Amino acid sequence: QVQLAESGGGLVEAGGSLRLSCAASGRTFAAITMGWFRQAPWKEREFVAAIRWNSGIGYYSDSAKSRFVITRDTGNKTTDLQMNSIKKEDTAVYYCAADPLYSDQITSESKYKTWGQGTQVTVSS
Repeated sequence: QVQLAESGGGLVEAGGSLRLSCAASGRTFAAITMGWFRQAPWKEREFVAAIRWNSGIGYYSDSAKSRFVITRDTGNKTTDLQMNSIKKEDTAVYYCAADPLYSDQITSESKYKTWGQGTQVTVSS
């Protein structure tokens, strides 16, 4: 089993940038897909971005597309989310997650089996 830990959250002004990082630890790391989700107050958790570990191909929600970039470092076992042109509605707790099996439903949180504790991103006006 693998443990995930997010970092990099904080207070950022609208229009600014922030980089989140997800570090994997443990004796074994087995993930086909790594994903980033977020949960805003009074809302359900929603998909933000995902990346296929082997190929590095990224996938994005409509909101994240053209603003966010997901990358992974295969050596350090980290998955980053570069957030650009941040908007007020990006305020949320951001979670990273690992999917050990291949699935076409990369936006479905039920497919991810391991989750981090989350990191808070707060956007000011």
